[in-house]
Amino acid sequence: MEKFGKSQAVKRTEDIRFLTGEGRYVDDITPKGALFGYVLRSPVAHATITELNVDDARAAEGVHLILTVDDLIAQGVKLGMAGATVKNLDGTRGAAPERPLLAHGRVRFVGEPIAMIFADTLLQAKDAAELIELDYDELPVHMDVAVGGSDIHPEAPGNRAFDWGLGNEAGCMAALESAAHRLAFEIEDNRIIANSMEPRGCYAEWDGERIHLAVNGQGVWAPKGQLVTHLGLDPEHVRVTNPDTGGGFGMKAMMYPEYTVSCVAARMLGKPVRWMSDRSEAMLSDNGGRDLVSRVEMGFDADHKLVAYRIDTVCNLGAYNSQFGQPIQTDLFSKVMTGCYDVQGAYLHVEGVYTNTTQVDAYRGAGRPEAIYVLERSMDYAARALGTDPWELRRRNFIAPENFPYTTAADVTYDIGDFDRVMSVAQNHADLPGYEQRRNASKARGKLRGMGLCYYIESILGDPSESAKVVFFEKDDRVSIYVGTQSNGQGHETVYAQFLSDQSGIDLNKIDVIQGDSDLIKTGGGTGGSRSVTVQNTATLATVDKMIAQFTPFLAAKIGVSEESVMFDDEAFRADGSNESYTMIEAAELAREHARDDLLSHEARITLDARSFPNGAHVAEVEIDPETGVTRVDRDTIVDDFGNLINPMLVAGQVHGGVVQGLGQALTERVVYDEDGQLLTASFMDYAMPRADDCPMISFSTEAVPTTTNPMGMKGCGEAGTVGALAAIANAVQDAVSPLGIARVDMPFTPHRMWQALKAGQIAAE
Repeated sequence: MEKFGKSQAVKRTEDIRFLTGEGRYVDDITPKGALFGYVLRSPVAHATITELNVDDARAAEGVHLILTVDDLIAQGVKLGMAGATVKNLDGTRGAAPERPLLAHGRVRFVGEPIAMIFADTLLQAKDAAELIELDYDELPVHMDVAVGGSDIHPEAPGNRAFDWGLGNEAGCMAALESAAHRLAFEIEDNRIIANSMEPRGCYAEWDGERIHLAVNGQGVWAPKGQLVTHLGLDPEHVRVTNPDTGGGFGMKAMMYPEYTVSCVAARMLGKPVRWMSDRSEAMLSDNGGRDLVSRVEMGFDADHKLVAYRIDTVCNLGAYNSQFGQPIQTDLFSKVMTGCYDVQGAYLHVEGVYTNTTQVDAYRGAGRPEAIYVLERSMDYAARALGTDPWELRRRNFIAPENFPYTTAADVTYDIGDFDRVMSVAQNHADLPGYEQRRNASKARGKLRGMGLCYYIESILGDPSESAKVVFFEKDDRVSIYVGTQSNGQGHETVYAQFLSDQSGIDLNKIDVIQGDSDLIKTGGGTGGSRSVTVQNTATLATVDKMIAQFTPFLAAKIGVSEESVMFDDEAFRADGSNESYTMIEAAELAREHARDDLLSHEARITLDARSFPNGAHVAEVEIDPETGVTRVDRDTIVDDFGNLINPMLVAGQVHGGVVQGLGQALTERVVYDEDGQLLTASFMDYAMPRADDCPMISFSTEAVPTTTNPMGMKGCGEAGTVGALAAIANAVQDAVSPLGIARVDMPFTPHRMWQALKAGQIAAE
């Protein structure tokens, strides 16, 4: 049997129901008679609560329940939400302030939940919220992404959450000091909001013994574990389901207060309750991304070989700690901090700081975009400072193919790669010889033109273990595959069914993909970090191997041949010297006839021994109107090494979507708070998402260098478009304005910001 799918561009099967209004999103499937939840949120960024009186609101028409922190305490609910810490440079643990489900005497960001109202209608719940008496004494607000200011938490003097480092600092500094060329840059990575198409939402129901939470998340087991902790229930008394989910981007991987409080309400009332965020509420309360400033030092020898690379990053955590096992600002940033380059003198230092803003967690790439953006902007700055070509500087510093497996300065082992080969294909596809003609044509129209390159590498992440279970049903010869990941728009239903069909010969149209139910699936790692297809399909492959191994002796006895004579050829079981053959479906039917129910369900669990590392080249060309500052991406060429592919069409879709997300951060998106901590970009009137007319035609192709870390040679592709797009576009903009003497520009390249930069450059030139 081949260990790899047939790489066919199968159209997404789930799109039929999505496009015909048959999707099962959480707000569409709430139980009949469910009460509506509404959250009273903090109107200020930092304050001590002096009064919270909900008596009049509780008496309002249609109101069934109002919960405050005191009510949660009375119910025995554990208040503190999960929060990760890291070890500081001095060996102590980073700060671990409690994040309560509802504000406990103090609020620390605009939008923090204070109370939750449950009523017959949403309008009644909102009206009741207006009757709540809330009074507070405001406290000083800390908004700078820097250590200092009035303390937000007593556990974190100076608002320092952690002070962490990785690598040989002394060795790195020695290499910098002896380098022929020592360069320094500062690079900002602007804060953004996920803005999933479907905002967060849930419903909860209690049957007298068990709680059921349906939530549009990215997996069910992490929420289940947290509910067990908060509610004090046994695991068998908690069920979590994920229905269809309209976008996640890592933002929906975390638990949020509304989910647990809804479960408390359902248990207290004995009635189902529902909650759905509106868009401005989402902008106030969803975990954000990025928001860091990095100072970079690079050392090159006389031949322009990179000998030292130091990053000092200050990152914004918002008001509370990340929920991930280790904050992405350290763990995942460090995994790819030196990218595809052969440099051992590297050191990463990260300071995490608290501000009076919504919590900042990773999404749209979970740490890899941050690291690659800093590195690839730095490589372009270095090429200009050294007076060399940015393509050749990268080529000179790539890890050579013969040096794999290669262990980086962060002690991460890359198994394989051929970066020069992939970049050379991109160089050809991007038509470098024709660039000067395009640049001159832009100049003739009064426009500035620039080209930017980014060579990225990312690491698939998350739980390396996964299970797959295949069950044969008698009705209509249907087959179900139970998976531990959770689709939120990636096309999992298609690719999982396609892969099982490729490996087992079962008709694709007879396969149902079952996901997102903690009762039906024992465990799973959920979705995030490009892990799903690689890890899940490795588990499917192991399950198919188990199916073959279990059916073989049964069929050998039926045919009357030795087990060694029976082979499976990806379509059917066949035996030498016999005309009999059985497809998987026929083998299951035969097993059913002989009361062999043990052959109707097969399950395997795998653990990948190592990560895989997708990589590739993005080449962007931008055109800027100096009169208006409008920046347009005119060309975008991408060549990726994703290893082997199962469904090239879905891969292209993932890359296109990722590129547009990167383009959004580069050109339009930016979170802005005022000095008092009020969010000024709390609607699409003020927060600009990318639109169709912002997007160029995307030239996308792959150049496969199959990984050795899984049987199929796949590397994952989920965040690759975003990881590469950011620096490619930013470097193109820098290339366009550098001839004007503008040494530094930072995202987002909005018309106003670009117009200001261009005018400042003109004044300086005069």
